[in-house]
Amino acid sequence: MKDDQRKTQPMKLGNDTLPQLATQFDTPNYDRRTLTPGIVHIGLGNFHRAHQAWYLHRLMQMGRAHDWAIVGAGVRAGDAAMRDRLMAQDCLTTLIELSAEGRAVEITGAMIDFLPVEETNASLIAQMSVASTRIVSLTVTEGGYYVDAATGGFDAGHPDIVHDAENPATPRTAFGAMIAALAHRRASGLGPFTAMCCDNLQGNGDVLRQTVVSLAKMSDPDLAAWIEAEVAFPNSMVDCIVPATGASELELVQGLGIEDAAPVTHENYRQWVIEDNFCAGRPEWEAVGATLTDDVHAYEAMKIRILNGGHQVLANVAELLSIETITDAIVDPDIQAYFRKVQTQEILPYVAAVPGITPPDYLTLIERRFSNPSIRDTTRRVAFDGSSRHVGFILPVVRDALEKGGSITGLALVEALWAHMCAGVRVDGSTIEPNDPHWDSLSETARRAMTDPSAWLAQTQIYGTLSASAEFSAQFAFWYANISENGVRLSLRQYCNLSS
Repeated sequence: MKDDQRKTQPMKLGNDTLPQLATQFDTPNYDRRTLTPGIVHIGLGNFHRAHQAWYLHRLMQMGRAHDWAIVGAGVRAGDAAMRDRLMAQDCLTTLIELSAEGRAVEITGAMIDFLPVEETNASLIAQMSVASTRIVSLTVTEGGYYVDAATGGFDAGHPDIVHDAENPATPRTAFGAMIAALAHRRASGLGPFTAMCCDNLQGNGDVLRQTVVSLAKMSDPDLAAWIEAEVAFPNSMVDCIVPATGASELELVQGLGIEDAAPVTHENYRQWVIEDNFCAGRPEWEAVGATLTDDVHAYEAMKIRILNGGHQVLANVAELLSIETITDAIVDPDIQAYFRKVQTQEILPYVAAVPGITPPDYLTLIERRFSNPSIRDTTRRVAFDGSSRHVGFILPVVRDALEKGGSITGLALVEALWAHMCAGVRVDGSTIEPNDPHWDSLSETARRAMTDPSAWLAQTQIYGTLSASAEFSAQFAFWYANISENGVRLSLRQYCNLSS
């Protein structure tokens, strides 16, 4: 319901206070005490709670899927803080939908537990080993799957992977924990669970399969063969803009009269397209708006290239120009013109239509969503981990354009702006704080590129063989030097004034 009612004293979110909160807000109409777990989700960030957990909550509101409740998990030390916050409020979440028309508030309860975060992942392995766990899903960021960017293959030399291969009973990664649980299930005669990636990766189920099977081969080839034959790895496409929670979001939920230590704000749009490939059953997500299909590829290509790629087009230049939010960036005249030209001339030609929407219409939808004044999605959040996001969202389009003889002028400018951002200084002279797992290396390389632009493209872990393209190298070098000499805004205008 709408949030026009206010409370003077915020009420602590929890099972005990749900009856009182239900007088003002939409709350679970199901008895959470009767829910039983069916899903383990690894990576309990804001996106999962606004997206996958919401779909399940809505099913539960219809009286369905009460045996599919979510058990949360994390494999990083930092996940323990989120566990503390959520366990203190019985794993409930306040979702605040923000649109130009106003706000709508609901409290969701599909998650019923959060496992202890342990170095050995013992509790996680145990939960994934029981028969009731039929799906293990993940949101661990695009760069978390140990993919070699240069080849697209599995990075078997990463220290975490080497550790898990040598210590399969006490793994460090989510994937090692999944393998350990699958080994227990196989040995005890249980069938496998479905492993479902919910990160923004092209062919995300295929990527997850590659990581799990490749790691298993390093310690137990027979188990790896069983996993490859028996475990389902459905591809999926997920979409909802979900800002990070900060002081303003905490103040917002307090103003609503709810004491929630981990509220989530989100836009008034969601999409979930899932390959209907499950080996141990699934909830009826299609009953609450998800699309179940045998072909996810076209949907994910459209979303990843236009929305996620578009985020990178906007975020890096906005950081350089000290523009704080994506909404402010998309309405800036120079950035807006640059964004639309890159999209229409250099991204959309390599995106196919999907049932119900064409690439130009999808771009219009994305521009409207990015312009939502109620969503304060920071450029810093969107620009985070560019070393993974450019690899997944921008560079595949560059390769397609080069292969088909299309323009890469604007895409080269996108990469040059990212490189300048990684140098760590905005146009106004202020410092850009580290914002990538490989920030130190990126910053050093960006500074070397000031005198030798080829140094940036020589990062084969990001660009692979793209540095061998004379056209891309020349375009990148031109724009990198042009930004240094003439500034960011003049470079944007120069690009936009180029004849098509």
